[in-house]
Amino acid sequence: MTADNRVTISRPEDILGFIPHALGLWPKESLVAITLRGQTLGATLRVDLPPGRSERVLAAYSRRIGEYLEADHDADGVLLAFFSDDGWDHGGVVQHKLRLLEALEPVLAHRGLALRDAWFIGSDYWRSAFCTDLECCPLPGRPVDQILDSRLNAEMVFRGSNVRESPGLVDPADQPVLDPEFMSAEGAMLEELLGRWRSRKAFEEMLDVWTKVLDSSRPEEFDGEAAAFLRASLRVPAWRDAVVVLAAAGKDVACGGAEAFGFFGHEDDEEDALVIPPGLRSLAPAAARPPGGKGSAGSKEAPRTSATDVSVLRYGDVLLGLYPENPDWNRLTSLDQVLAMLSRHSGGEARAATLTIRGWIQWCRGSGSFAHELLSQADAEQQGYRLAELLAEVVRRGTVCGWAKSKSSAWRKFGGAAA
Repeated sequence: MTADNRVTISRPEDILGFIPHALGLWPKESLVAITLRGQTLGATLRVDLPPGRSERVLAAYSRRIGEYLEADHDADGVLLAFFSDDGWDHGGVVQHKLRLLEALEPVLAHRGLALRDAWFIGSDYWRSAFCTDLECCPLPGRPVDQILDSRLNAEMVFRGSNVRESPGLVDPADQPVLDPEFMSAEGAMLEELLGRWRSRKAFEEMLDVWTKVLDSSRPEEFDGEAAAFLRASLRVPAWRDAVVVLAAAGKDVACGGAEAFGFFGHEDDEEDALVIPPGLRSLAPAAARPPGGKGSAGSKEAPRTSATDVSVLRYGDVLLGLYPENPDWNRLTSLDQVLAMLSRHSGGEARAATLTIRGWIQWCRGSGSFAHELLSQADAEQQGYRLAELLAEVVRRGTVCGWAKSKSSAWRKFGGAAA
């Protein structure tokens, strides 16, 4: 589920043209629901169409959709769009889609959401779910080109938005390169880190390095030594998770959660200090980070937490989007970009870690399709990578990230509010 996006909509073609831009791809075999707050568009939700057509399956599916949409507490209405190529040879309307629509309407009404309109969209045609006037809605439907040529679609393209045919996020030009010399350097760096991973001093130094990386005007490319250090740190599971928590919730929460889990195993000494590559030491200090606003261009800072409060926090609260109330979308966006650069090197576990965290970020943004694609790539890179398996199961079940359920905390692709 994604959050508010300020655009002006006057026709159904505009609404249908907005959906692929909000999601980042043209949906296939999907139900897309958009909540309404009066005349304002709210959150956008995409889910796969149900696998079965029995009354029991449709009822369970409808209840799940209602539960998802109920998270938008200010919504009073909803728009539905069914993206499927099934049935267009029979006039564009098939009974199981109408039955699903009939199952959804009372569930939505029970939750105070009036069904304002609904459409069926295929690869070649689209039509209203309720219009029976053949002059207005000829069979099998109106050409999809009307959506692609809509004013709003042109506006989105002008803004720099693009729509993918599939959820692939890896540019073919950025296919991973296997560099034995680099892998050797990464392995040596990992061996050094593994000897210090339970040191509080080393842990905090590692977080400070990542903080500089995420907050500074980082270079277009990291040199080999810097990239090896960052990738090696992600091969230590406890440190990998701490980097995620750092990006979303800040260093206090990352350190407090580590303390609560009992990460630290011995008293620190001078030998626990990390040898940080020059390319990372020279980054601009974190204090140079500009203040963030809400949305994809920034976010509220996580609230400062006392030692008592932070000691009871668990990393799982952050990973499920339950804490903080508003994540730091600036840092999460920066983390995604850094991980994309680090994933250009092949190498099993490290690349699986970068793809997995990127998949988690996409899930937090409300894009299950992109999350699934990245988590599948992580599994292909290293079968049995545990975090990827756990997150893939969360995505498969259709679980929505806690942040994506609230208009105040959800990621905003375009910023602003829908209109």
